Amino acid sequence: MCAAGIALMIASGGLLAQSATDWFYTLGRALGIVAAVLMMTQVLLASRAPWVERAIGHDRAIATHARLGKLAIILMLVHAAILTTASGVYDGRSPVSQFLTWPQYGWFMLFAQIALATFTIVLITSLAAVRLRWPYERWHAVHMLVYVGVAFAVPHQFLEGSTFRTGGLSWWFWAVLWTVSIGSFVLFRLARPLVLLARHGLTVESVEPRADGSTTVTIAGRDVARLRARAGQFFLWRFLAPGLRGQSHPYSLSAAPGDRLRITVKASGDGSSRVRDLQPGTRVLAEGPLGVFTHASRSRGPIVMICAGIGITPVRSMLEEVTAGDDVTVIVRARSRDEAPLLDEVEQLCTERGARLHVLLGSRGGTWGTREQPASIGDLVEDPAGADVYICGPRAWALAVEADALGAGVSPDAVHREEFGW
Repeated sequence: MCAAGIALMIASGGLLAQSATDWFYTLGRALGIVAAVLMMTQVLLASRAPWVERAIGHDRAIATHARLGKLAIILMLVHAAILTTASGVYDGRSPVSQFLTWPQYGWFMLFAQIALATFTIVLITSLAAVRLRWPYERWHAVHMLVYVGVAFAVPHQFLEGSTFRTGGLSWWFWAVLWTVSIGSFVLFRLARPLVLLARHGLTVESVEPRADGSTTVTIAGRDVARLRARAGQFFLWRFLAPGLRGQSHPYSLSAAPGDRLRITVKASGDGSSRVRDLQPGTRVLAEGPLGVFTHASRSRGPIVMICAGIGITPVRSMLEEVTAGDDVTVIVRARSRDEAPLLDEVEQLCTERGARLHVLLGSRGGTWGTREQPASIGDLVEDPAGADVYICGPRAWALAVEADALGAGVSPDAVHREEFGW
């Protein structure tokens, strides 16, 4: 897409080559095109579009979205700096003077400057030094400014960019790309949750605090089966209750879906801590189902499911869908039994389904197991290379498990990793 966009720019006479300033100006335009493609790609990746979710999974889509977002914003800022400086040379002004005169070109250029300001704020707050100091809810609220920036930046591309003034193929090329990107975001991020709320009327049916500190919430509604959720998937939940309306959090199903949906939440922040205070009857906005952490992604016979902490929830729900004859190994890592959510239910399901269960209890050690029970897939699983391996837990821990699995001969396409965190 980047190459096609630059080719269309050149075809429209955008390759200036009479002076060093011309080359500099052309470079700035080319960087703007690359930044625009990256920006629309990251909007599409975060749109919850079903085909994106099925292709790469939600966690990888969001991880790619984050990487592309930083690069897109940096390129956008460089694009603006180059064009401002080059235009200043043409007009005999300093870069600062040229920047201050741009709003006089039209409302769309003023909007572009507002977009630059929002992009700058998002970039600064996305730096690890800032992000790790903020609660997720505050960071996410500021991060949403990127979509405001996109909305304010797009008009100047069509109204000021010389490539688009005459219409034609280039105009339609970019119009289609932006329509698909922004349209997917509006359809699946904004409209679909409201449609699901109206169609299914999801509400909290029961709230059950558990001894390990987690809370199990059961959600009921009309024709819940039409959501086509699968065990192992998750939804982005927005509970329409005081203190929670403005927050959307990913929680995996902790039981196989039927005419009810069940989640189990461990308190780890302001939002998750308030889940235990939910009242039956609270209305629920849901985005999903999301994720490819399901039996549908299996490519081999045996399966190995490895989890830590609240990552046990999709494993517990997938165990319900284990069929007779399935070769299943479950490995649970926790600090202690008292802190392991749903461990009693997992133990019961493993007994009923004939699954092998390894529970690794203790403090963090030199492996992805515990200090008391160091772990290696090769030691716990008879033939790991012939199995699908499902991994769910904190990012650093999950990456260690994945590396161990690959080292034990598991094929990369047989590793299914769902990570939680931000």
